[in-house]
Amino acid sequence: MAEASQLFKEFKIQSVSEFFRRNAAMLGYTGKVRSLTTLVHEAVTNSLDACEEAGIPPYIRVEIEELGREHYKVVVEDNGPGIPEKYITHVFGKMLAGTKAHRNIQSRGQQGIGISGAVMFAQITSGKATRVITSTGDEIIEAWVKIDVDKNEGKIVKKERHPNPDGWHGTRIELEVKNVKYMRSKQGVYWYLKLTAIANPHAHIELIEPDGRLIVFPRSSEEVPEPPVEMKPHPKGVLTDDVYRMAKKTKRQSVRRFLIGEFSRISDKKVDELVEYIAALRLIKTVEDKKVQEQLYERLMKGEVKAVLRSFRGYTKVVKQVAKMMEKPPEKLTWHEAEEIVEAFKYMKFLAPPTHGLRPIGEENIEKGLKGILKPEFVTAVTRPPKVYSGGIPFQVEVGLAYGGEIPSGFELLRYANRVPLLFDAGSCVTTQAARSIDWKRYKVDDLDRTPLVLMINVVSVHVPYTGTGKQSIASVDEIYNEIRLAIMDAARRLQTYLSGKHRRLYQVKRKKTFEKYVPEIARALSVLTGEPEEKIREYFLNFIESHFASKEAVEVSENA
Repeated sequence: MAEASQLFKEFKIQSVSEFFRRNAAMLGYTGKVRSLTTLVHEAVTNSLDACEEAGIPPYIRVEIEELGREHYKVVVEDNGPGIPEKYITHVFGKMLAGTKAHRNIQSRGQQGIGISGAVMFAQITSGKATRVITSTGDEIIEAWVKIDVDKNEGKIVKKERHPNPDGWHGTRIELEVKNVKYMRSKQGVYWYLKLTAIANPHAHIELIEPDGRLIVFPRSSEEVPEPPVEMKPHPKGVLTDDVYRMAKKTKRQSVRRFLIGEFSRISDKKVDELVEYIAALRLIKTVEDKKVQEQLYERLMKGEVKAVLRSFRGYTKVVKQVAKMMEKPPEKLTWHEAEEIVEAFKYMKFLAPPTHGLRPIGEENIEKGLKGILKPEFVTAVTRPPKVYSGGIPFQVEVGLAYGGEIPSGFELLRYANRVPLLFDAGSCVTTQAARSIDWKRYKVDDLDRTPLVLMINVVSVHVPYTGTGKQSIASVDEIYNEIRLAIMDAARRLQTYLSGKHRRLYQVKRKKTFEKYVPEIARALSVLTGEPEEKIREYFLNFIESHFASKEAVEVSENA
């Protein structure tokens, strides 16, 4: 039998970078086409976020240069605010570091892994450093960055400074990568940028393909979305560890002030109510009869906290003890006390969390994006009111629907999360499940797979519940699933109205042609019977038919309006 010292001889602490170096597939680097798309996605996502936060209409240029067999140089350049020199190694060389990962804020990237993961993938496939050229408007910094995998740190292997007479600001990154492949498939770079342009009509995006072909997706809106606003966590969406850790970091003077200042929907009055709920829970746990205990919990769930308290002798003493806890310094809050606070939150009723921090695309911009890129004959969009999942995490669903025109036959589902296209793992995504659950025949779409129809779904949230670190599939959360279905059905009803009108118009055109077909024969017969000129009779009937169908069309237009 081996000794413990022998078993632990190879024990080693692994850095975050080392973990993801060995498990790059978790970040989306799996398959030659997907890996290249993921690389571009991470860089473009950073560019869009940076431009929008600075209020700059994004201008993004992507260039794919073929250096050899399955060997490319990827260049992504933007006109954003640039990166201060001291942050270059943190942005491109440190995993789980960023400006948003630690904040309750809506953003395309949520984990602080993206662009540093791209730098690492380029490094482990080509062995080359990533070239970064950036400026905040002053001098231009040119740096070659590598990741020290063992330390999870970025290091600059070479750096140069250049004058900037034109005051250029922005960032350009050049990554050399092997074992990837450029293809014009629906999982490739071209398709990803096309879908990005649809959901971001305020962005101008250019792509230079390996053969030198330039593709431009021009902006169709001059309106730059307002930057997202950080939102305080909602009591229904926190864990004991969240409260405990936040209490240790806060600058508030008491637990009461901490709860009011650091959480949404908590006021002085709510803290007083919280005191009563914690006191009631402490007293209920002293009851030995399990049946009675369950009955008291049920009453507490119904909001009968005062009645529950009064059912215990000396309850005022316990209430005073809890009230005293609320006045002590937050850093002295114990784990058990934090646990009591979170448990009480579950029984209390709170207003839904504020949604001012959510930034949907908006119905008008969805329609602009779909029209500008797809050129359909009919388009509509629906943005649902904000809702919450998991008790207190706000989210919003919006749907765009485009039909006919230059859209080829066949149903196409475009999935997005916070405006970012999701190209992979569609089968496990809640958007796919919701779209396929709709009875499309009810909306005059008889054969969905042969109909020229594009459905776009965008889920917006401060915490999109992805199924994995690759961020390509949204988990099947009931609240999100139901909201997606409601949004799709709303848009589908509008399509149904359009198709019904279109079918009626086609029927009327067919009837009109049938009547016109028999006019010459009728005119000839009536001319013989009445002696009137045949041409005059034919002209009379043609005018009558024209006015009859024109009036029907006017009534139909009025009804649709």
